[in-house]
Amino acid sequence: MSDTTRVAVLGAGSWGTALAAVLARRGAETRLWGRDATQMTALAAARRNLRYLPELELPDTLAFTHDLARALTDVDVVLIVVPSHAFATLLEQIAIPLPAQAAIAWATKGFEPGTGRFLHELVDARFPGRPAAVVTGPSFAREVAQGLPTALTVHALDAAFARQLAALLHGPALRAYSGADVLGAELGGAMKNVLAVATGAADGMQLGLNARAGLITRGMNEMLRLGMALGARAETLMGLAGLGDLVLTCTGDLSRNRRLGMALGRGVPLAQALAEIGQVVESVLTAEEVVRLAERLDLDLPISFHVRAVLRGEMTPGEGLRALLAREQKPEYPAGLFESR
Repeated sequence: MSDTTRVAVLGAGSWGTALAAVLARRGAETRLWGRDATQMTALAAARRNLRYLPELELPDTLAFTHDLARALTDVDVVLIVVPSHAFATLLEQIAIPLPAQAAIAWATKGFEPGTGRFLHELVDARFPGRPAAVVTGPSFAREVAQGLPTALTVHALDAAFARQLAALLHGPALRAYSGADVLGAELGGAMKNVLAVATGAADGMQLGLNARAGLITRGMNEMLRLGMALGARAETLMGLAGLGDLVLTCTGDLSRNRRLGMALGRGVPLAQALAEIGQVVESVLTAEEVVRLAERLDLDLPISFHVRAVLRGEMTPGEGLRALLAREQKPEYPAGLFESR
């Protein structure tokens, strides 16, 4: 990377805007891209994202564009921050204008819908050999935008790139760590959205704090069992990318997935709940892929299975709760879960 790193942030939602502001303030030459020309013109004029983060005054050094080729010109790093269902399409769109030296990172959480492929698999297939990293961890965009203390983690197989990207993000209010378990980091960031629907539904049904804590802990159990079966590292899932993000998303009312669960727990129909939230709720698609992975690996993940059933309209949250409570007594963790692989 050059002395002044050039970064293109692709995706002008709340998280993309917040990360672009962080990078610009940290001295990176940062361009924020969004596909809606009207929105990007409004962002440039107001120096605020009035739809998603109206309270955040954006740095004077942050540039805006709806022209993808212009956004990518001579960049060192591309940071993708779009919903998971749009991720593969955007990778295809950037292939031709992407400079040869550009590394790729993403702060998107989820899987490719329909195939269950991890996002790093899509990047590896389309851009083999390029440095690639996932940025994840417990982080609400609004709090990052407000400058409140936050911890993130950057995972990449290229250790030097992980450290470089973490250094770009690291600052007085944002601690950025690095690691090398891309699969584990992605699994934690995706699966916590499914589990947040369960805890939200329990809170919507006013089941109490004990129930919330039990669901978070048993949800962590499911994350660990799926992660270990896939080859993830336990310490990744017990860290910021897994446990940290799980706790935040299950307990913080800024979480769209938690709010969806709360609405369902109160008896609000799915379509109405999604319309009221008004933004992409990743758990609706992610629940399908988590269960698909579990079935392929012959794993019983009851919370995840019941969340999918509720989201499909196959049972109510109350019926899901009764089914969970009726399960047989068993050891908390299966033997050998934490043995090295």
